[in-house]
Amino acid sequence: MPAADSLRTPDPRPPAARTPETAPPGPTERPHELRRVLGLFRPYRGRIALVGLLVGASSLVAVASPFLLREILDTAIPQGRTGLLGLLAMGMIVIALVSGVFDVLQTLLSTTVGQRVMHDLRTSVYERLQKVPLTFFTRTRSGEVQSRIANDIGAMQATVSSTATSLVSNFTTVVATVVAMLALDWRLTALSLLLLPFFSWISFRVGRERKKITARRQKQLASMAAVVADSLSIGGVLLGRTMGRSESLTEAFTEESGKVARLQVSSSMAGRWRMASISIAMAAMPALVYWAAGLALHTGVATLSIGTLVAFVTLQQGLFRPVVKLLSIGVSIQASLALFTRVFEYLDLPTTVTERKYPVQLARPRGEVRFEGVDFAYDPSNEPTLQDIDLRVPAGTSLGVVGATGSGKSTLGHLVPRLYDVSAGRVTLDGVDVRDLGFDTLSRTVGVVSQETHLFHASVEENLRFAAPEATDEQLVEAARAARIHDHIVSLPDGYDTVVGERGHRFSGGEKQRLALARTMLRNPRILILDEATSALDTRTEHAVQQAIEALSAGRTTITIAHRLSTVRGADRIVVLHDGRIVEQGTHEELVERDGRYSELARRDAEPIPVAV
Repeated sequence: MPAADSLRTPDPRPPAARTPETAPPGPTERPHELRRVLGLFRPYRGRIALVGLLVGASSLVAVASPFLLREILDTAIPQGRTGLLGLLAMGMIVIALVSGVFDVLQTLLSTTVGQRVMHDLRTSVYERLQKVPLTFFTRTRSGEVQSRIANDIGAMQATVSSTATSLVSNFTTVVATVVAMLALDWRLTALSLLLLPFFSWISFRVGRERKKITARRQKQLASMAAVVADSLSIGGVLLGRTMGRSESLTEAFTEESGKVARLQVSSSMAGRWRMASISIAMAAMPALVYWAAGLALHTGVATLSIGTLVAFVTLQQGLFRPVVKLLSIGVSIQASLALFTRVFEYLDLPTTVTERKYPVQLARPRGEVRFEGVDFAYDPSNEPTLQDIDLRVPAGTSLGVVGATGSGKSTLGHLVPRLYDVSAGRVTLDGVDVRDLGFDTLSRTVGVVSQETHLFHASVEENLRFAAPEATDEQLVEAARAARIHDHIVSLPDGYDTVVGERGHRFSGGEKQRLALARTMLRNPRILILDEATSALDTRTEHAVQQAIEALSAGRTTITIAHRLSTVRGADRIVVLHDGRIVEQGTHEELVERDGRYSELARRDAEPIPVAV
């Protein structure tokens, strides 16, 4: 009887709603994070410099308007100089027009740069994920991956597209405005800037708070996306309905969505009162300036003309808006660093399978495969999945690989197309280590058909052409005929234009397998890996698929990985794996006569299925 502490209360939520520990783990703080973010803009520094010039010019032009206003109030109106008044008024209109044109141009340039940076980032993440080890995808939910690309990078859009321009624009405006204010009256300027250090400290604290909440929010968005991806796929909907769990799945999604909503509110409201107090204090500063100027005039400490005072207050009000914006930008940048951290975690994922700088290309591969002293472990800290594998498969021959579940059969097949790299020894193709071959040579030479057939949500033709986009219509039909699927395709209302549905759900298991065979045949590989390609099919369907396999295998080096011995009994040679080692090899007849582990598997297959009475 198990110990009490080994029992756990089952999680009432459906599996899709749970949040397992998914990769990639990574530090929450990185010392050069901001520098790395700035590096994303480096390819566009020329355009950014042009944006900076436009922003600077716009800011300088805008600062001139209060000086024209001072001349209107102190000179043109009191002295009745209508000509000067018209020129000054026209100058203010021209300034507004020029500022508007500059604003449109800088928005166009900055938005273009921002979107290109977003595009580069999305592409880099997608490209990196195409190269990471397959083990990453076995422990990470697809919804999590989709959320990093869609939600995290999408949430950066405002920051990437407008922050740089807004930062330069507001900083330039602040500098130009402060210089102009100093030119009018340095004492009032000092009074106006007295509280800025305190306001900066407040915004920094708010930014750190929002960064933490943003990280939690994006993690929760990923969790919600995973629930959607799992439960609203065709398989998830079928499972939910047949198990009577549709309502509980809806409840789980509601719970996840509620958490997102609460975190979104928390993110928006974090430090809101503190930032509002900054805005209130800045809005009250003109009153303070009027009070200070009135006291100075009353006591005779200083003299200010009405025009100067109005111009100063106008500049001051023009200063507060960019200052508040700069403080808000600082908060946004700190919060967005949480998004960049999550995306950078994916960009930093290791790529264990990499191509040589100068890879070997095989113009006409023969198709001989060898395993020389091969060991392989998915995790170096665990026991190897394969050990001491020495095996030669001559070109044009067939090899069957059998063994109990977990013996390492599929792993052996994955090493030939280099889905994984060996831990020790080497796998060669025509005498060349597969690690020295180019990826294009490997993908052109080795074709894989597995039990889990993946079809895209596209037409039959598009799914087949995925293997060979340049194939002609005649080659497409020829491959489908060889795979015994052409007649079924043309019987459909839309023929080759028929959309297969998500994961090919509109087709049966045998039809999907034959589509997969046709797709592989279209690529015409010299080496064919068949990984349990018929294990999930009924006898009649298996017979049809087996005929297609025999047509595809003719003249090729074929490695057939199977659970049922009937699939491999006609192979030129059969190897038996047990605990990651080759324990027997020979023909079907030779292995049966030895009365070893292969014979045990044969007797297992021959045992009748017990029938309940």
